Amino acid sequence: MKAEDKINKIIKKDKQLFMTTTRQSYNFVAEKGEGDFAYDITGRKFIDFSSFISVYNLGINSSLNVKNAMKRQIDKLMHAAFTDYYSELPLEFAEYLLKFLPRGFGRMFLSNSGTEANEAAIKFSKLFTKRQYILAFYNSFHGRSAGSLGLTASRIVQREHFGPFPNTVHTPYPYCYRCPFNQKYPGCGFSCIDYIRKYPLSKEVAGEEVSAIFFEPIQGEGGYIVPPKDYFKELKRLADEYGILLVDDEIQAGYMRTGKFLALDNFDVTADIYTMAKAIGGGLPLGVTIAKTALGDIPAGSHATTFGGNLVPIAGGLEGLKYISKNKKSLENMAKYKGGIITKRLNEMMDKYEIIGDVRGIGMMIGLELVKTKEKKEPAIKERDKLKQYAFDKGLLLLPAGQSSIRIIPPLTISEQSLMKGLDILEDAVKKLKIQRQ
Repeated sequence: MKAEDKINKIIKKDKQLFMTTTRQSYNFVAEKGEGDFAYDITGRKFIDFSSFISVYNLGINSSLNVKNAMKRQIDKLMHAAFTDYYSELPLEFAEYLLKFLPRGFGRMFLSNSGTEANEAAIKFSKLFTKRQYILAFYNSFHGRSAGSLGLTASRIVQREHFGPFPNTVHTPYPYCYRCPFNQKYPGCGFSCIDYIRKYPLSKEVAGEEVSAIFFEPIQGEGGYIVPPKDYFKELKRLADEYGILLVDDEIQAGYMRTGKFLALDNFDVTADIYTMAKAIGGGLPLGVTIAKTALGDIPAGSHATTFGGNLVPIAGGLEGLKYISKNKKSLENMAKYKGGIITKRLNEMMDKYEIIGDVRGIGMMIGLELVKTKEKKEPAIKERDKLKQYAFDKGLLLLPAGQSSIRIIPPLTISEQSLMKGLDILEDAVKKLKIQRQ
C-alpha cells in the first residue's frame, strides 16, 4: 500500500469511529518518537516544534530514566485507588514537587489532566472563601469540562450550546498587541486593571463575593499572549483589596517552559493555588492542584477521583522532577539561550515579511502572530493554515494558537542543530506565502 493511501485509510476510519476534536489541518499520523524527532506511520521524520502540546518538555518519550521508572512501576502496581487507600510513592512525588514551589505550599490534589486540576481549584477556592463567583479572562483556556469551560473564553466554538456556566465573570487580558482600550504600555497605567474595578466589580458582582481570579501567566490557546512585567503585581494588589485568591494555571506555561519552573516566577508574584498538568506526567495523564497550607483542608468526600494519583504517571513524574532538580541551572540557561535564538530569528523574519505582525514570549514559549498587513493587523487565518502545511511537508510539526498565531514550543532539550533546521523550514514556509514587505 502506498504511504499516502495508508494515511488516508487511517484518517477515514478515524472520522468514522471518533467524535470530531481539534485535528490539525495537516495529516500527521503519529507512530513513534525520540528526543527532537517524531515519525509518522510511513516512517517520515519530523522535527518537533510542538512538544506534543507542551507535554514533552524533556524531549519526545522523555528521558530513559523516566521511561524506566514507569516500566518498573507497571510491574509492581499501576492503580492504587489513591483517594481511597494510602500509598507511599505519591507522598514522595508531592514532597519533591513542593521543593519547586514558593514557601507556604503543602496541600495538593492529584488528578488526570489540566481540566481536572482546574475543576479542583474551582471547588477549593469556593470552599476556602465561602464565595461563589470567579473572575477569569478573555482569550483564556482552562479546559473543556463543565466547570473549567466556564472559565475558558478563547473561541466561541468551545462554549456554544454548552451553557449555562458556573458563576464566572470575564474581563480583558493585557493583550498589548491588540489592546481593547487602544492604549500603549507603559503609558496606559494598566487600564485593564482599572476596567476590572470600574465594571465587573462595580456593576456585575461585588469583589467581596469573588472567590478567585483564574489566569494563565502566558495565555496559551488564546495566542501566546505575554502581559507586561508588572501586570500581575497590580492584579495581586487588586485581589488583596477584596480578599480574592489568585489561581495560576501553569498547565502549559510551567515545568521550565519559560526558564522557570513556574512561569509566574518571571513576574515576581506568587499565587494562592497553582494548577499543573501536561509535562508533569512525563507523557502520561497527570494533573496537580496545589494550595497554600494556610488555606486549610477540604471536607472528606467533597472532592475525589478514581484514577488521580495513578502510580505509573506518578513514578514518571517523580523521575522527571529529579531530572529537573539535578539539571535545573542547565535547563534555565538552555531555555534562555535557545529561546533567544528563536526570538532573534523570528524578529529578523518580522522585519523582512509583511505577514508577521508580532513576536512574543519568554524562554521557549514563543508566539508568532500572522497578519495580512502590519498596519491593519487583520488576522491571517488561512495563511496560517498554509504555513503549517508547508512546514509539515518539509518535516516540521507546528501548532496554532489564538486567531492567527503559531506557537513555537520545541522540547527544552532540542539540539541546536535541530532548532536551526526547524527555523530554516519555518522561514521557507513564510516565504512561500508571498506576502512580503515591499
